[in-house]
Amino acid sequence: MNIFNRTGKMALGSRLRLLTSKVTEDATQIYELYNIAGFSPKWFPVFFVLSETEEKTITEIAKEIGHSQPSVTKIIKEMTKAGLVKDKLNSNDKRRNVVGLTAEGTSLAKKMIEEQCADIDVAIDEIINQATNNLWEALAEWEFLLEQKSLLKRVKDQKKLRESKHVKIVEYEPKYQSAFKALNEEWISTFFEMEEADYKALDNPKEYILDKGGKIFVALYKDEPLGVCALIKMTDQNYDFEMAKMAVSPKAQGKNLGWLLGQTIIDSAKQLGASKIYLESNTILEPAINLYHKMGFEKIVGHQTPYKRCNIQMELNLEK
Repeated sequence: MNIFNRTGKMALGSRLRLLTSKVTEDATQIYELYNIAGFSPKWFPVFFVLSETEEKTITEIAKEIGHSQPSVTKIIKEMTKAGLVKDKLNSNDKRRNVVGLTAEGTSLAKKMIEEQCADIDVAIDEIINQATNNLWEALAEWEFLLEQKSLLKRVKDQKKLRESKHVKIVEYEPKYQSAFKALNEEWISTFFEMEEADYKALDNPKEYILDKGGKIFVALYKDEPLGVCALIKMTDQNYDFEMAKMAVSPKAQGKNLGWLLGQTIIDSAKQLGASKIYLESNTILEPAINLYHKMGFEKIVGHQTPYKRCNIQMELNLEK
């Protein structure tokens, strides 16, 4: 249809639904062709699974055909009403609903396999031989690829990649002091409370961070400062620097600012000759913890901290 040439791949779902509708419409008439009136095409996966065994639970069927339990339960009720299925077989546990085909259902399954299924297989093979691409194999491949990484995740990644092109990481200047403080105050106050060590760093970034050999980087999204992160020089025998004061505005989350800031901090630490970076956080900040793991940070214990909110400490070995 011309509409899909205009919409492009964005209408994949609509195109698949249209194709499904055409096949389902034909399927209904095919059942009638073989004198199987009243059989709904949507029953077939459940019916086929039950034709291969004497009985199965609703849960087992749902898992095997990739449907939800409520969906399978509804189909079972419809098939029971049609006289093809009987439920609650050989089960004293009412929570474990076991179902199987009736004698009528078993007879119908035998007839379907010998006649209808055989003819359909040949008809589908004919289409496959006439087509340039094998849809059956392509569907299996797409199902596998989407199982590995969903379409939603793929679109999110592309959205993040596109939006990250508008992000620019720059070094701190005095004009960014208010943004550095405001962005950190925003997230700290949302989850915890400001502490004395916070005010030292946020009110006097030049004295507390820069003059001691540290760095501060600012993430500009379309020239607006929406993310910040600091590399603080440490006087510690195990660690050269601490990655701290990472904050990203809620309106910029999902735009890759945190990752880009983190990578800039790591690159800067390497240029300064660091071998290990230390950080502190709290496990309530799950997205942040996941980000640190993605960057290569690993959990450690036992390091002294000035923050009450800290319940996890991590390190990144730059020499690995």
